Amino acid sequence: MKLHEPVTGGPCWAELATTDLAGARRFYTRLFGWHAETDARQRAGGRTIARIGDAAVAALTPLYQQGQPVAWNVSFAVRDADAAVRQVTAAGGTVPQGPTDVLDAGRLVVAVDPTGALFQLWQPRSFPGAGLFNAAGSLGWVELLTREPDRAADFYTTVFGWSVTGSRRYPQWGIDGADFGGMVTMDDKFPHEVPAHWLPYFAVADVNTAAADATDGGGTVLMEPTSVPDGPRIAVLRDPQGAMFGVYRAGDER
Repeated sequence: MKLHEPVTGGPCWAELATTDLAGARRFYTRLFGWHAETDARQRAGGRTIARIGDAAVAALTPLYQQGQPVAWNVSFAVRDADAAVRQVTAAGGTVPQGPTDVLDAGRLVVAVDPTGALFQLWQPRSFPGAGLFNAAGSLGWVELLTREPDRAADFYTTVFGWSVTGSRRYPQWGIDGADFGGMVTMDDKFPHEVPAHWLPYFAVADVNTAAADATDGGGTVLMEPTSVPDGPRIAVLRDPQGAMFGVYRAGDER
């Protein structure tokens, strides 16, 4: 993506909610070369920050609520969480949780767009979000998969003021000319039970190697390594606990 640091309205963080923190830590540190630090404070609930060098790149957390799915969640930065909640609901979304204070780091909102995709809003305090984008092991693209692309486009452009460029087949989201993500229309190839969702893509040095390493670590390759015409080389993977995510070759940023 063309963003290199968190900006208001843009993706600022990716966070995995999982049933097996220890297993997820082993899987992702092997796959991405992360080193992980678990917050020892009891009120942190085992929250683990993954780093590349000194830069925080993602978090791993336990499931906090009954019925919460195992999934990667994408957060978008906002200046005022309360105002953002009003914008989300006015545009037809729902807010099942928040705003919630996360220690001294910031305020978190869990929201759902009108097509059913869950996403998060983050009002930063001491923690602005990821300290690295687009480098191997870090977040480099976010993708909305939905069965109602027009409704989704209306919602996100209203709430965040995003631009929508690219082709009808693959619209791309942007802020002030800086594209950071795209949208896929879910067709009959997607099982009916798969809901609309946001999918984070992490940069890797080699997509084929990442797919093989994911399989060796107990994960699954959902989409084999593919070179997109005039685009990046990508694959879509699933970790051993069931969370989906994408990888792409670092340097292939759109």
